[in-house]
Amino acid sequence: MNTLRPCGCKGVRTCLTCEQNFNIEKPSVQQQFQQLESWSYCTKCEAFYPGWDTQAVQAAHSDHNLTDSLALPGIYVQEQFLSAAEGKQLIVDLDNLPWDISQSGRRKQNYGPKTNFKKRRLQLGSFQGFPAATRYVQMRFESVPLLRDFQTIEQCSLEYEPSKGASIDPHVDDCWIWGERVVTVNCLGDAVLTLNLYDQKLAGKYNLDLVPDYESHLLEPLLTQEQLAAYKGKVLRIPMNNLSLIVLYGPARYQFEHSVLREDVTERRVCIAYREFTPMYIDGIDKDKGQLVRDNVNWIIKSN
Repeated sequence: MNTLRPCGCKGVRTCLTCEQNFNIEKPSVQQQFQQLESWSYCTKCEAFYPGWDTQAVQAAHSDHNLTDSLALPGIYVQEQFLSAAEGKQLIVDLDNLPWDISQSGRRKQNYGPKTNFKKRRLQLGSFQGFPAATRYVQMRFESVPLLRDFQTIEQCSLEYEPSKGASIDPHVDDCWIWGERVVTVNCLGDAVLTLNLYDQKLAGKYNLDLVPDYESHLLEPLLTQEQLAAYKGKVLRIPMNNLSLIVLYGPARYQFEHSVLREDVTERRVCIAYREFTPMYIDGIDKDKGQLVRDNVNWIIKSN
């Protein structure tokens, strides 16, 4: 079904509502991944250990031996990036803004330029800036060395509701417009980010063919084919705990798909995703187009 359904899904994207109403059978991504060798990330060790259950791996931190671990460059996790009071108020402020339906059972609040990934076209559209109530979150990026020069171009709130079967399928964030650092601030609820090695033979997908044009600017070098062999047949799981900050960059961002499985959303989850420009829109051939967007990065107040 390629048409947009009332629930917001289209194409291969589905939620529980359209699966029931249109008799759509969706293969279980979790079942597919559980056929692989599973590793979960310990935020204290900053490394992966065998096991599917991220909370169990976290709880076993005192027994971890780094010689038994698996590392992947390009992952940064900061627990308690927000305080409990900030998280509670942030949800109130976000819920006072209009939500739009999105695919796979999600809702979203999108603030950023209008993009056409297939045609590689950028337009300012209706973008005027970001909600003033969320300003302090972006300002706090300056306290994280990895993000001190991060300039947000898109801010998108995402809601995952378990009653809708909300999820996001394995994908790589677009590489034509969105830059290296993929930032997520978790505002409500716990979940898991699942990574799987991407088939590099499909380099044209996700505009990955453009990465060599700015690869020399990356903060973390990409892995060689020999190095990537260590991750074949494996699935990697990163806990996305409430109030935490997660950044993917380098190999974790470009050489792995990431997803949020339906089964890992057991309560209402809200996060805010932040994106930056690729180098070509900062100081490259499309600098002028990027500047038009940057000139509109203001703090605005919107409400229902």
